[in-house]
Amino acid sequence: MDARETGSAPRITVDRDRCIGAGQCVLAAPEVFTQDDDGLVDLLPGHEDAAGDAHVRDVPMACPVQAVTISDG
Repeated sequence: MDARETGSAPRITVDRDRCIGAGQCVLAAPEVFTQDDDGLVDLLPGHEDAAGDAHVRDVPMACPVQAVTISDG
């Protein structure tokens, strides 16, 4: 059963405690991720449900510490 069948969309979760500021998330999907003044990952407002974007789906593997995860709802 996929997200369309359950009615829930995949969601992006960021773990700022785990983040080391490598910036791979921002390089992969700058329209969804940014870095704060300390260099830590931040999800741009309104993009919590952008997990279906192909570039965003690559972010968890690009992050060296897996600070970004995508859950299937």
